[in-house]
Amino acid sequence: MGFHRRLAPSSGFNRGAGTALGVLSAAVAVLGAVPAHAAPHTDTKAEVDRLYEEAEKATEAFDKADETASSLRRQVSDAQDHIARQQQRINSMRQSLGSLAGAQYRAGGIDPTIALLFSDDPADYLDKASVLDRITAHQADELHDLQSAMRELAQERAEATGKLAELEQSRRAVETHKRTVEEKLAKARRLLNSMAFAERAAYDRASRSGDVPDLTGVVPPDARAAAAIAAARSALGKPYVWGATGPSGFDCSGLMQWSYAHAGVHLPRTSQEQRYAGHQVPLSQAQPGDLVVYRSDASHVAMYVGNGQVIHAPYPGAPVRYDPVGMMPVSSVTRP
Repeated sequence: MGFHRRLAPSSGFNRGAGTALGVLSAAVAVLGAVPAHAAPHTDTKAEVDRLYEEAEKATEAFDKADETASSLRRQVSDAQDHIARQQQRINSMRQSLGSLAGAQYRAGGIDPTIALLFSDDPADYLDKASVLDRITAHQADELHDLQSAMRELAQERAEATGKLAELEQSRRAVETHKRTVEEKLAKARRLLNSMAFAERAAYDRASRSGDVPDLTGVVPPDARAAAAIAAARSALGKPYVWGATGPSGFDCSGLMQWSYAHAGVHLPRTSQEQRYAGHQVPLSQAQPGDLVVYRSDASHVAMYVGNGQVIHAPYPGAPVRYDPVGMMPVSSVTRP
């Protein structure tokens, strides 16, 4: 399994810093190809690698919290719209009841028997009394509907208040994860800046897009996988941007979600959720289009394209590219 490490999805992160940071972790990815005597400051490189892993974990948490916040914002907006419509309905019902009550008062101001005795037209009075009875029954129904509507409105307002509280909590979580990512990346950048020129150059070389692998004879198993792979390939060279889902930049799970959307398949937002977005197969049975999930915490994901290669968004500073499937420990393979 090589020593590649990709970290931190960064949305809201300074691109210049991201580039420098990506350069860092890329060097870590090729440490195995550099003789031990030519790679001083091993501890520094290991620390950079650790920071990138922690930042990527924080990025996945950021993505999840951000997705939750977006969903809650939509729910709150829908609830507020419905509450406004319900309030208008209640206002209309109150006006209607007020009109009925006025009509009832005007028509029933004296005892019905006396009113009948003094009426110039008893038949007309009886017709009006019959209408009044119907109005009274209708008024009772209207009152019942009004009471029900007011109870529903109170419940909806309480639920909306709860959603608003959830939204605020999720918003705070987004900010917390964002700060964590930025702090990890800033620390990695400082370590990068402390390295000698030769080491910096090594990281720079390692962070460039990998060579295009030989995929001769590789045939996707179906049209859906073919469409997802084609989309992922079209993103080659696009920058890693944490929290991004394309089309101009991606983090690891954002690239998978965007690619499969082109195949008509909706994937969850995070690599942890994508791990279960289908059925799992052994790595030995991986087919083009399968999702390869890395590390025991499923904090990184790539797309298998055949011949032992994957496409993925590695880390800040390293663009979407091909890499060997064994670039880091594989935890599972999922077929969407």
